[in-house]
Amino acid sequence: MNWDQASGNWKQWAGKIKEKWGKFTDDELTAVAGRRERFAGLLQERYGLGKEHAEKALDEFAANMKS
Repeated sequence: MNWDQASGNWKQWAGKIKEKWGKFTDDELTAVAGRRERFAGLLQERYGLGKEHAEKALDEFAANMKS
């Protein structure tokens, strides 16, 4: 699954995101609503990651999601 499909399946993705990255609130994930760039920025902010590291983490996460 990729980020283009994320917004349509956002509730499923949000649950998996909370399992992997537990620092996010439901409100934050609702505000992101599948928008990759916004989530990457939030991931950088919340976990202190650099842009490249956050992008790689999101790519790996999306690759591991099942449709």
